[in-house]
Amino acid sequence: MTGTGAKFHWRLLQGGEGQGATRAAQNSARAAALPDLPAQIAFCAAAEQSGIDSVLVDLNFAKPDPVALTTALAVRTASLKFIVAARSGLLSPTLLTQQINTVSTLAPGRVSLNIVAGHSPAEQRTYGDFLPHDERYRRTDEFLAICHGLWERSGGVTFSGQYFRTEDAKLNTPFLGDARMPEIFIAGNSDESRRLAERWGTCWMRLADTPASTAAAVAPVLANGVAAGLRLSIIAAPSDEEARRNAASLVAGVARDDGGRERAFVGASDSVSIRQTFDLAESEWLTSCLWTGAVRSHGAPSIALVGGPETVAAGIHEFIRAGVSHFIFSGWPKLDSMLFFGRHILPRVRELEQAVTC
Repeated sequence: MTGTGAKFHWRLLQGGEGQGATRAAQNSARAAALPDLPAQIAFCAAAEQSGIDSVLVDLNFAKPDPVALTTALAVRTASLKFIVAARSGLLSPTLLTQQINTVSTLAPGRVSLNIVAGHSPAEQRTYGDFLPHDERYRRTDEFLAICHGLWERSGGVTFSGQYFRTEDAKLNTPFLGDARMPEIFIAGNSDESRRLAERWGTCWMRLADTPASTAAAVAPVLANGVAAGLRLSIIAAPSDEEARRNAASLVAGVARDDGGRERAFVGASDSVSIRQTFDLAESEWLTSCLWTGAVRSHGAPSIALVGGPETVAAGIHEFIRAGVSHFIFSGWPKLDSMLFFGRHILPRVRELEQAVTC
């Protein structure tokens, strides 16, 4: 971890996002598929004021294209960074590098990548990608080799692999930032994603588990000089009791078919992280503040730290002590939970970090 402490990121607000919507309901909402620039620009401004480092602009069939949306938001913000999700099987590595470089010229130093191999074979096939899980990671290795070659700018990139071929590839549009290439967050809990992060990434981004299990899992990547990150949610309130009531109310009204659709989605997924997290939800409380109660209706990233500001800050600090230096959070509703985090939790986390370094 650097001297500036852990980095905190937030999932971008989606169009028409309702309070407490399940993953299945959100993906079927028409408004989520459309940019909502007034609300999203306001969300980004609030993120800047709340001490949030970046917002994640994620990718699936139910949302707008993340590169186009990031471009629209980047030119309307001053300091906020954007983590743009990308999948290796959906476009050429030269084109993605060109897109990211172009965004960087409009917002220098404010764009990074979240590389996802894909978590739903059915969705991947709609994009024309029919590779199984392990092959998607092997293809992503080739994909990132070409991207890195282009960012190195040491001449034309000629590459001949199993999945990609390029001949003397060059880009005149440079990447502008503090480094010659963007930060690269490699997502997944599998051994394949870990090895990919160790080879090409700056951060291995996992779904949350207990601090002890997380520490054991991330030790190899930390030993190889790669940062570790977690995706999870926060359900916070002025007191532990109120936060637990809010957590219970989040799932109290969930329709039975929403839970059934989530179970069917997980059953058809080949994602190690999604299946591991779904299995963790056999136990509702993994620690005194780490709650899985919404995982089986709202999706794997809804594993949540629940409690008052002191409790949640202490829970975050436990993960920091385990070696985590990047967090991508979400909450219900996203804006209110982010504002509460910035006002009441983030200062306490910084105090705990400072106490360790003194």
